[in-house]
Amino acid sequence: MSWTLASALVLALALGGGFWWFERSRPPARMLALVATLAALCGLGRVAFAALPSVKPTTAMVLVCGLALGAAPGFAIGALAALSSNFFLGQGPWTPWQMAAWGAVGVAGAALGHVGAPGRHRIALATAASLCALVFSEVMNLSMVSFSGGPVLSQWTLWAARGIPFDVTHVVASFLFAAAFGPELLHSLERFRTRLQFSWAAVQPPAAGAAVLVLVGALALAQPSAARAAGPAGYLLAAQNGDGGFGAAPGQPSSPLFSAWSALGLAAAGHNPADVARGGRSALDAVRSQAARLSATNDLERTLLVLRAAGVGPTIAGRNLLDVLAARQRGNGSIAGLVNLTAFGVYALRGFGRGGAAAAGARWIARQQDSDGGFNFAGRGSVSDVDDTGAALEALAAGSDAGAHTVARALAFLHSNQNSDGGFSADSGGSSNAQSTAFAVQGLVAVGRDPARFTRAGASPLGYLRSLIAPNGSVRYSRSSGQTPVWVTGQALLALSRRSFPLAPVPRAPRAAGATAATATGSASARRGGRRVRPGAGAGTAAGMLALAWRVGVVTGYVVTDVLGSPAR
Repeated sequence: MSWTLASALVLALALGGGFWWFERSRPPARMLALVATLAALCGLGRVAFAALPSVKPTTAMVLVCGLALGAAPGFAIGALAALSSNFFLGQGPWTPWQMAAWGAVGVAGAALGHVGAPGRHRIALATAASLCALVFSEVMNLSMVSFSGGPVLSQWTLWAARGIPFDVTHVVASFLFAAAFGPELLHSLERFRTRLQFSWAAVQPPAAGAAVLVLVGALALAQPSAARAAGPAGYLLAAQNGDGGFGAAPGQPSSPLFSAWSALGLAAAGHNPADVARGGRSALDAVRSQAARLSATNDLERTLLVLRAAGVGPTIAGRNLLDVLAARQRGNGSIAGLVNLTAFGVYALRGFGRGGAAAAGARWIARQQDSDGGFNFAGRGSVSDVDDTGAALEALAAGSDAGAHTVARALAFLHSNQNSDGGFSADSGGSSNAQSTAFAVQGLVAVGRDPARFTRAGASPLGYLRSLIAPNGSVRYSRSSGQTPVWVTGQALLALSRRSFPLAPVPRAPRAAGATAATATGSASARRGGRRVRPGAGAGTAAGMLALAWRVGVVTGYVVTDVLGSPAR
């Protein structure tokens, strides 16, 4: 078998296997749409810089996409970016090689996340992007050998020597692009990824006629609903699943993320996670059982906060989660060099008596304050946001390093970003939402500021949160969206209860007749709230994703053509 044929077969197997891998992961429709859009944007970045040979942001963008979304989506984004951009730059026998090479960059991004968050530091991320650019260039040099069919080593050496100026340019450009926008893009995509960890429940059609509606309306006027009387805590108790955990909405499968935030919200309202039970399984049981398969630092930190609120130790099935977390703290006090992870680590370390480690983390966070007084997800120099500024204030207080000047600047940042409705948005200038507002309130409480007096145009953040409480007791994400009601309600309940991290152990409820007093008794109809949507249902296929990427690529390509003229080939 010739080298040309052998390389073509290996390439076909690699591409086919990569797309089969992504297809087998059964991505939901929202993930497919995100992957297709990102692939088109990565391709657009290549087309936009077509006039500058080897100066392309694509390698850095694909690497960050893989780091944020995982290996299979990262591969699909890289491969489709090459394919879609070549519709404008020119298709040829090099296209499959570019697809495989950029797909591998997406997989490398996911691998970077598994070996640890040092890859998320700005310089480390830029270095990784430059290394990926170097490997990409050498793969493309190898592709030229497959076209010539000559001796492999001598041909590769020749092409590598000829391509040195272009390869060096690609390496340097990838470093600069990743350093310029890498952490910010990663932060945004991680927020998208978190939002994609749930499935929506379908709204049910009316089940009765006008007479029933009249009767229901009369009953509603006659007395307030039990859910409203119970408020957010009652809503969460009724939303608990039979395994003790919580989903994004009532009736959806339990997940570690939503179970932990729900347990913490209920703990802030005075319910010990060990007492919140359904079907013989408590919220603490659910968090413990889910912890066995957790490895991500943020999951470990949330789990430790739940264990602390329940008044139990940090060991689960012989694994001391506190020791695992402490081992991830660097010599400078940070955890993975990220403000967000370090802040939650400080809460957990302080809660379990590791005061020295918590103080070291708080000191590192204080040094990451941005020039505008705020904090961001990564470290000093990125764009500040309300969520991480609130979390940082909690960490400074928990780590006993709440310096007056640092706190005053952070409070000034929060006030400058407070909206006229009293709430806060995730990004400057955006609409208020419950979760960003909750982070701000917890930060205010931690440093001794009364959130009821922290006002803008006479409106306070607590007033804004109360305005979002729905008739069923849940807290809406915003005035225009009720997404992930269980998660949002759990987080908002911490703020409404005026509690900051770490929560002290909650006293156990007295037992009555062998049953826990806090056992949820919500009706089945209250728990259902809509038909469960199976993961991946209606998601379409990888072929559909390819078609979507092509359509998005065509639109973006025409935009570039109109603005820049015909792209250079």
